[in-house]
Amino acid sequence: MAAPCVSCSAVLSCRLSLGTRVILARSQGPWRASAAGLQAGTGPQLSRPIHTTVVTTKKNVPASRRETYTEDFIKKQIEEFNIGKRHLANMMGEDPETFTQEDVDRAITYLFPSGLFEKRARPIMKHPEQIFPKQRAIQWGEDGRPSHFLFYTGKQSYYSLMHDIYGKILQVENHQNTSLPKSLVPENTEVIDLIGSRWLIKEELEEMLVEKLSDHDHAQLIRLLEKLLRLASGPAEQELVHRFRRSVALQSMSQEIPPLQHDAQGAPFSTGQGRRKTAAAEAIVSGHGNGRIQVNGVDYLRYFPVMQDREQLMFPFHFLDRLGKHDVTCTVSGGGRSAQAGAVRLATARALCSFVSKDEVECMRQAGLLTTDPRVRERKKPGQEGARRKFTWKKR
Repeated sequence: MAAPCVSCSAVLSCRLSLGTRVILARSQGPWRASAAGLQAGTGPQLSRPIHTTVVTTKKNVPASRRETYTEDFIKKQIEEFNIGKRHLANMMGEDPETFTQEDVDRAITYLFPSGLFEKRARPIMKHPEQIFPKQRAIQWGEDGRPSHFLFYTGKQSYYSLMHDIYGKILQVENHQNTSLPKSLVPENTEVIDLIGSRWLIKEELEEMLVEKLSDHDHAQLIRLLEKLLRLASGPAEQELVHRFRRSVALQSMSQEIPPLQHDAQGAPFSTGQGRRKTAAAEAIVSGHGNGRIQVNGVDYLRYFPVMQDREQLMFPFHFLDRLGKHDVTCTVSGGGRSAQAGAVRLATARALCSFVSKDEVECMRQAGLLTTDPRVRERKKPGQEGARRKFTWKKR
């Protein structure tokens, strides 16, 4: 009976040391002895371990803040970058004055070859302005008050810009309502030329405003600018709109347009080629004509009996408002009637580029008149009736 008493006293001592309550029966002697021994200090004593939890450790850690980069820090980093670039140019045997960023990237790739798949993990040497994000200057005064009334919106530059644009819209509308009668439409309305430019994307707008924007914010700003464009605007409004547009290289500028040729009588003409599926066409467009069009020696009305094919053929002349001003002689081979009509239309449109200006050529490209149709007939699949059509399924 001694072994059970020892085990019970050990369990009791552990529970008492941890601060738990145990109800003991008065009639049991061994329990009284063990309890008295613990009170006298003669029994085994256990020390309570002190455990550190995540909550207690967080109290001693200061709150993490976004690291700020001062102007002095950026200037120091730029000086170190320039010194390092000169050393790198000397190592590569290049002239430091003409050592560009492309040369720096090539030298870093050569000196520090890396097989890492993630390109952002590879060694780089960029300008500090590209490494360290742009930050705003101090936005509050000495008394701690924000200097801008939209500070607590979280996007003060964005909402301030929206206020300015909407103020311009109200100003233009008030000017139109006061200076013009409601029954008249302004005749001299300046339309902003947007050909060859695009709106700023969200990332570019965030870099300009130094603020994080959502897709909804970006779309709302573009919608407001487009509303300003639809109004009769002046030079100030045009300058505001051009701030949020970027010029793009026109594809029609890179395309070589052949000059006009002249025949023995001095009449101008131009040639063009086009393809559609397996059909190939060549067109000769002559100036000073009366709208006569022949396809393989036959009038186009008899060669293309379907109205849709005729409309395809006449669309370039209708788009440029040149109906009845040119004579066209076409030769086409291969494909069906629809493919031949598309090939003739492409050849005719390319030949007309020699008769129009560069802006009209760009409008033709945007309308799809100068783009080859890449679609081809889809092949038949095995086990099917056609390219997509399946055989009729029967249960029995």
